[in-house]
Parts: sequence; structure tokens; C-alpha cells
Amino acid sequence: MRDQIRSLLENLRFRGMAQNLDEELDLAERDGTSGAELLYRLLGREAACRRDRSLAYRVREAKMPWQWTLETFPFDRQPGINKAQIMGLAGLEFLRRAHNILLIGPPGTGKTGIAIGLLREACLNGHRGRFYNAQELLDELFASLADRSTAKLLNNLSRAQPLLIDELGYLTLKPEQANAFFRLMDQRYGRTSTIITTNLAPEDWYDLFGKKPLVDALLDRLKHHCITIRIDGPSLRRPDHKTSEPAPAANLQARPPGPGKSTSPTK
Repeated sequence: MRDQIRSLLENLRFRGMAQNLDEELDLAERDGTSGAELLYRLLGREAACRRDRSLAYRVREAKMPWQWTLETFPFDRQPGINKAQIMGLAGLEFLRRAHNILLIGPPGTGKTGIAIGLLREACLNGHRGRFYNAQELLDELFASLADRSTAKLLNNLSRAQPLLIDELGYLTLKPEQANAFFRLMDQRYGRTSTIITTNLAPEDWYDLFGKKPLVDALLDRLKHHCITIRIDGPSLRRPDHKTSEPAPAANLQARPPGPGKSTSPTK
């Protein structure tokens, strides 16, 4: 009978119930559990299994290149970052308000580490975010012009919550890429949050994008309801700034907003 029940559960894709069937039935037989209580516990196992699968899917689809989190960020070695402010952002209120975050600072000061930590917190709390290297994003936008899939790509990107654009800096852009990037930011404006890391102050973006009216409009949308964090501190890549060795990724568990566990970011 157990094998028949398990086979039926697997056919119905109730994997959490199937995986824990023997344990729960043994417990029920030993303790004299009622049928209603047994069913409730099995359904609870199924719900937990589905939450875990959903969480793993969100983290995987975010395409984060490193499993960094805020808990292991070396705040003690980066005086240019206000830890209280960053941990406050981990509460994700900026997502609920569709506010943007702009992290500005020299290479190696921790911009990418902070950004990925916030993106991971969003994924752990039910949001579907996405990481993009700035050059790769702009190249993908440019490639979409050839097969006329730009509208579809922009629609997908406009829903990412948040969208992390990393290393927006000294890039060589075609006019079409600048225009597509503006369209993306325009679609996201006031609806979803964007996190950008850059070594360029906003006033230097005119040289990057090349069109003053476009940059004016872009900055107007980006900086409206924007949290700007300027990091003026030492590079965490210097030899005297030791970083922890990468550790295996911990088991994913949904939890209230807050820090997690992973390797130490140095970007």
C-alpha cells in the first residue's frame, strides 16, 4: 500500500509528500496519529518542499556570479560603507517603494558585493531579481535589434525585481545601445527597483552615453527616488586586505529580510 501511495503522489508531483511518506506513516503508527493530523503533516511537508524549490529557482534564475551575502561582507575593513545603512536596505523597503540604489566608488571597494548581497536577500524573500554585467546587458540589447526581439527582452527585464546592473563604467557604446538602455530604464521607472554599481559619478555619464538630452532624461528617472551610496575607502583587493576563502553554498531557506551566509565580496 505504501508503494502504491508513493507512486500516486509522484505521478501527481507531490514530491515533498512522497519523500517523507515513510517517516510520517511510521510516526503515525507509533503515536496513533489521527488521519486528519497525518494528512495535515504531509501537506505541510509538501508546502515546505515547494517553497524550497521555488527559492532555489529564483536564486538560480537571478544568475548571480558569486554566492555572496551581506553577513560575510567585511564591513570592519571598509570604513567607506555605513553598515547600518546597508543592513537597513536588507529589509527591502526600497523594493516595496520601487526606489533605485546607485553604488558609486573605485574598483575593489565592495560595490558588487553589497549589490549581490541585496539581490540575494530579495530572492530569499520571494522576489525574482536578475544580475547583469553592464557590458553583457548592453550587448544583449543590441543583439535583440537584429531579430526584432527588443520589445520582448525589455518586457522581461522590466519585471526583474530588482535588476542589478554591475560595472557601468568606461564602456564603448553604440548609439543604439544607449537608446535601448534608456528604453529599459524608462519602462522600469516607478515600477521596479534597479541597483547599479559604477565607478563613474552621474555627471560623467554624459561622456559614456554621448547624448546630453538622453542622459538628462535617464538620470532624471534613475535619481528620482534613488538611494545613492558613495564608497570612498580602500580597495579590498590589496594584499594587506585578506579575504576569506570561498565556502560551499549553504542550504537555501526562506526567511525574514536579513543577512545570509556566503563568501566575502571584494568588488
